[in-house]
Amino acid sequence: MTIIAVHAVITPKPEYAQDVLAEMRGMVQGSRQEPGCLRYDLLRQDDAGTVRLHVQERYRDRDAVQAHRDSAHYQAYRAKAGDWFQEAPVVTVLQEVDVA
Repeated sequence: MTIIAVHAVITPKPEYAQDVLAEMRGMVQGSRQEPGCLRYDLLRQDDAGTVRLHVQERYRDRDAVQAHRDSAHYQAYRAKAGDWFQEAPVVTVLQEVDVA
């Protein structure tokens, strides 16, 4: 089994920070129900007035990552939040090598 890790950094516009956070809490619930999702964690960083949300995800394989991206809750979130970002989300897809 090849576990895939995804780390995303989301920087909302200040006026949308609470909206993005609320929508991401819904993403947490929906994503954790996906059969191929092993972990989906949401973290918040406040840095000199800039809010950044970090999402740490683990999936059983690349097909599970694609299933997540194709899910109704992901598509709905992306459609709704598109204009809420200060900058494009930074998403890094990683293959785990040695993780506890």
